[in-house]
Amino acid sequence: MTDLRPDPAAADPDNARAYSVSELAFALKRTLEDQYGFVRLRGELSKVTFHSNGHVYLSLKDEKAVIDGVVWKGSVRNLSVRPEQGLEVVVTGRITTYPQGSRYQIVIESMTAAGVGALLAQLERLKARLAEEGLFDPARKQPLPAMPSVVGVITSPTGAVIRDILHRIRDRWPCQVLVWPVVVQGEAAAAQVAAAIRGFNDLPSDGPVPRPDVVIVARGGGSVEDLWPFNDEALARTVAASGIPLISAVGHETDTTLIDFVSDRRAPTPTAAAEMATPVLAELRAGLADLSGRLHRSGGRLVSDRRGRVETLGRSLDRVPDLVELAEQRLGLARNRLAAGLSRNVGAHETRLARVAGRFQPGLLSRPRQAQAERLAALFPRLAPALGRSLALSSERLAALSARLRSADPGAPLARGFARVHRADGGLVRLGAALAPGEAVRLVFSDVERGAVIEPPPGPPRQGDLF
Repeated sequence: MTDLRPDPAAADPDNARAYSVSELAFALKRTLEDQYGFVRLRGELSKVTFHSNGHVYLSLKDEKAVIDGVVWKGSVRNLSVRPEQGLEVVVTGRITTYPQGSRYQIVIESMTAAGVGALLAQLERLKARLAEEGLFDPARKQPLPAMPSVVGVITSPTGAVIRDILHRIRDRWPCQVLVWPVVVQGEAAAAQVAAAIRGFNDLPSDGPVPRPDVVIVARGGGSVEDLWPFNDEALARTVAASGIPLISAVGHETDTTLIDFVSDRRAPTPTAAAEMATPVLAELRAGLADLSGRLHRSGGRLVSDRRGRVETLGRSLDRVPDLVELAEQRLGLARNRLAAGLSRNVGAHETRLARVAGRFQPGLLSRPRQAQAERLAALFPRLAPALGRSLALSSERLAALSARLRSADPGAPLARGFARVHRADGGLVRLGAALAPGEAVRLVFSDVERGAVIEPPPGPPRQGDLF
């Protein structure tokens, strides 16, 4: 380490050692970091900038001074509050310098709001922003299921809250309860509760672990600082995005947190949340019994009313024997009239038949046949020549077609000494160049077939063959 302190032995300033700018800058940096390795500051935030690389750059100021600060990316998630313009905070960190600019700054490692007033002011600004986005709109809130089969509870596994909820659900509506244990106070509380909400929503409906029909987020009462994790913006957005209806039951009736505004229902206490989530089985049974009794009584009154109406209508009807005797009398009269009517009808048809029969004679049938014969005899002299000419024309056409058929007969040239050449597969050979030397062929003559093998073409004559 370079020591830049002046040497008492150097009486003459001209003989003092000249240091470089870098040596002086880094010596000052080490001196500040050694002397102010841990600093706790209180001030108002200004010039807050969230950089794209994840770092946060800001300034801390009071009435008389301003100091620059930076929160590195790895420390941002550990901050208790979100840095905002005008927020009064208490920060801890270390003082360092920026040698390239001759500036000093504080590297912030933790940040808390300076008092309840600052926390509430930040909360009001966050509530206004989320309200503008529509996260508090009653139209987006989901109705609670009337008779849930599975209830999910997100709370601390120890303490009176979970015992009160389980006891109340067991008395009202015995159903399956899934408890997701989380811490409900401190810096890790908001992240754990948000992870539990997402975990319940990610459960498949047909998986080994049943998906809850309704979720309760609960914790007991406490101070504003104790309940502050439930004012986290990321947690509020997770609650708003939940696909499962969610009841917030954080603190006592007078306590209000941010998730109360984005949840589907807000309960004043954890016990009240259990009552909101479940019906009373005894009341449902009593109501069902009352409805059953009313149904039976209504049915009895309906049957009695219908019976009375039938009896009243029956008294207004005639006696059955009177109805039968009257119908039998009408039937007898109709039978007598029917027999007489049939006799008269037969007599009338006999009279008409006798009147028409005299006009039927054998000549009526023979005269049409004789007329047809005379017409045929008149037409025959003209019909015979026409049939002869048509027959001669047809004979000539048949002779021409027969000659054309004989000329196209593939077997006719064979009788004149020609032969057809077929390949081994039966295909007809039309050109000799298409045959390869040594290929087997079939020769078809007019009387028989013979096999043959194609010989190679003769080569040029050798010199000895010329003499």
